[in-house]
Amino acid sequence: MTTSTTFLGLGAMGTALATAALDAGRPAVVWNRTPQRTHDLAARGAAVAATVAEAVAGDGVIVVCLFDHRSVHAVLDPVAAELSGRTVVNLTTTTPNESRELATWAAQHGATYLDGAIMAVPETIGQPGAAILYSGSDAAFTRHRALLDLWGTSSFVGTDAGLAPLHDMAMLVGMYTMFAGFLHGAAMVGSEGVSATEFTARQAPFLAAMTGQLAGLAATVDAKDYTGAGQQSLRFTEAALAALLRATAEQGVNGEVLKPVHDIVTRQIAAGYGEHGTARIVEELRSAR
Repeated sequence: MTTSTTFLGLGAMGTALATAALDAGRPAVVWNRTPQRTHDLAARGAAVAATVAEAVAGDGVIVVCLFDHRSVHAVLDPVAAELSGRTVVNLTTTTPNESRELATWAAQHGATYLDGAIMAVPETIGQPGAAILYSGSDAAFTRHRALLDLWGTSSFVGTDAGLAPLHDMAMLVGMYTMFAGFLHGAAMVGSEGVSATEFTARQAPFLAAMTGQLAGLAATVDAKDYTGAGQQSLRFTEAALAALLRATAEQGVNGEVLKPVHDIVTRQIAAGYGEHGTARIVEELRSAR
């Protein structure tokens, strides 16, 4: 293995990616705006570049893991002329349209673009359970699969560069709303002196069990049949959410996390869908397009 992989950006995730490559015996060139972050990787055998231009001077894959879309342009724009014929793997968190823009920009400069959405935390890179979704150049995905698989289970979701971040953002919506719901619940029981740790011991297995409902919801959404047997009606859901909001207020807890869900349900009932299953709220969410 003689071709070095270039890593631009050595935050916690960028460092984890570079470390996995080095541990696998792959040579690496690393650059970070703050040079101190290169020291540990240099001790592992990485070549440290003083500038981005120096970092991309080779002919290997360029892995970009920076703060945001703007950061990617700030780092790559000055060396755009050096990217012709190179493969850029962008693992920066970006929106679907931002990733599409970067793919277009890369093509204009003769570079091959592969976007990646990391479904893991830095500590789990290279470990079982880590996964990264890719979209963009299928040829680049195939050609560099050995490198990509060092970081986690690699899945190619399509040639539209925006598809990997789209899946990423969609899954993160579920994660953040789950976290917010957990913290809402922790605040409620906390008002009576129950610790968040004690609450977690009960909440975590309950949430894990509830994920078993997702397949049924998905089938309902795909079929667009919200009147089938066994579905919890919007009227029932509204009553449950109203009770939750009353209990929240009784405990002196802010209901801002839960109220938007209740508002969607009440609007669906007002529109005449009260006897439909709760999954029908997806139609209102879609209507914002």
